[in-house]
Amino acid sequence: MTIYKATQYALLLIGGLMLNITTWADDGSMLVGNCVGCHGPKGASLGPATPSIGGMNAFTFIKAMEEFRDDERPSTIMRYIAKAYTDEDFQMMADYFAKQVFVPHQQAVNAERAERGAKRHQTYCEKCHTESAYRVQGSTILAGQWMPYLQFTLNDFYTGTRDIPKNMQNNVQNMVKAHGIESLNDVTHFYGSQVKSKCNCSAP
Repeated sequence: MTIYKATQYALLLIGGLMLNITTWADDGSMLVGNCVGCHGPKGASLGPATPSIGGMNAFTFIKAMEEFRDDERPSTIMRYIAKAYTDEDFQMMADYFAKQVFVPHQQAVNAERAERGAKRHQTYCEKCHTESAYRVQGSTILAGQWMPYLQFTLNDFYTGTRDIPKNMQNNVQNMVKAHGIESLNDVTHFYGSQVKSKCNCSAP
């Protein structure tokens, strides 16, 4: 092989590798490398304190990252992680996770609490979290989500630690006023009980 042909071959090989790297980066898989340590491969969390974000609505993902970055949402480490990304990065990451399949978690639930929680969900939550919280309108999938995460998130909503839309805040406050603080736990058990064997729960 002549030096000229060898050079041509090397350039073609490098060009092919660059194309592959660009394609890999463009689908967001490289950007989400820092996410999988806590949120799991493809957004399927392995720890009960960390939410699964595979299948998450893209708008909701971007809004959450912006709030973390701007110190508008309480967090431990996410505020620092979010500051390292651009708005364009947020969009690519959101698109990546939105394409993944949400993985619901099998958990131990209290049947009596879950039954009460189903009634609370129907009255206070179902308008936005439809189909027993499997389908959502610009929100987060709740069915099969980690229960400890749901519990402390609902407590944050109730106490005002985390800002939420006024209508949602009113619903949470009205539920607790009518049914007691344990109603938050009841709803958590209901969502924990809503597990399907196969579920692509990406928001429409």
